[in-house]
Amino acid sequence: MLSHRRRRYALHYLVESGETELGDLAEHVAAWENDKRIEDLSTGERKRVYCALQQSHLPKMDTAGVVEFDKRRGTIDPSDAVEDLDIYMDVVRGDEIPWSKYYVGLSAVAAALVGALWVGAYPFSLLSDTAWAAFLTTMFGVSALVHHYHAREMKLGAGETPPETDRE
Repeated sequence: MLSHRRRRYALHYLVESGETELGDLAEHVAAWENDKRIEDLSTGERKRVYCALQQSHLPKMDTAGVVEFDKRRGTIDPSDAVEDLDIYMDVVRGDEIPWSKYYVGLSAVAAALVGALWVGAYPFSLLSDTAWAAFLTTMFGVSALVHHYHAREMKLGAGETPPETDRE
């Protein structure tokens, strides 16, 4: 369902606005795809997205139960199942690493540190075990806060633009 960027953009707009008309949805998706304001879109850019949504993407999303698409009226309404898709929106851009790999690396560093403390390796033995425990707790706590903030930005319908657009 989320493999195509156009469907992700459509879901983002639907979560943000609720029931909408196909024309409005197509305009917003086309604007995001072309990195333009709606007013600056050409007729061809609008029509290309409108046709693809109407003929392909929205019927697929309707069949999957993510939206209710009334082709005759030209209206789309997100279903409650859209909320279940947020877990899949961990979009990784450019040189970023996925959070799962980050936490594996962080855990490996923590395990190495605990091992060094256990054998009394210098210079780690200069600080108390309590100080190192506080350091590790802080390290994981800060990481969790950053992850939480990042996850809020990736939520469908949060913000004016979809999570994966690079516009600020």
